[in-house]
Amino acid sequence: MTDTPVTLITGGGSGIGAAVARRLLDAGQRVAVTGRGEARLRAFAEELGDPENLLTIRGSAAEHAQVADAVEATLKEFGRLDTVVANAGFATHDSVAEGDPAGWSEMVLTNVLGPALLIRASIDALKETRGRIVLVGSVAGLVNTPGNLYGATKWAVTGLAENTRREVTQWGVGVTLVAPGRVETPFWEATGGLPPGELLTAGQIADSVVWAMNQPAGVDVNTVVVRPLGQPN
Repeated sequence: MTDTPVTLITGGGSGIGAAVARRLLDAGQRVAVTGRGEARLRAFAEELGDPENLLTIRGSAAEHAQVADAVEATLKEFGRLDTVVANAGFATHDSVAEGDPAGWSEMVLTNVLGPALLIRASIDALKETRGRIVLVGSVAGLVNTPGNLYGATKWAVTGLAENTRREVTQWGVGVTLVAPGRVETPFWEATGGLPPGELLTAGQIADSVVWAMNQPAGVDVNTVVVRPLGQPN
């Protein structure tokens, strides 16, 4: 076991999660990333040159046993855990009045249950390191939009962040909610293309995540909202 920090990121093979992993690896940290697709994880590791400080773990963020296994694998490989980033999530891009309920269960489980499972599985290790929990929410979890069930899941993440903070702060564990506005990521693939207007990059959101992680001991940054200039809501 060394003092080099270790971070576990769910949904870390692409988008914001992958950008956070790159930032941390470039800084010399050790990183574990999870994802449901083995091919995507493999391609991500190969893109980075298969660094020894990167551990890829195939698994669903919405399955209790698989999340617990990911935490256990990280601890076995690296000997400690300093930060978890609950990044896995997706949208069905429909509405409660006109959408297809067939996809809702998986979205709700991934977006809401997933972060809670990660917190539960990692809290004992985070107590030991006085670490940090980062939940990737959304501006959609702060601003109501018509019929947006995805937004409702992110409102749940917003509440989960503060509810968790009130419990774990007594153990020296910090909690940060990062709520991005519109970001250029694979999130938009199901809609057929990127939305109009200015977009943030995944790297810019990763900068905010890493900034929150790098605060001095005893400082707990709780909510970071990051919008592109020009996004009014």
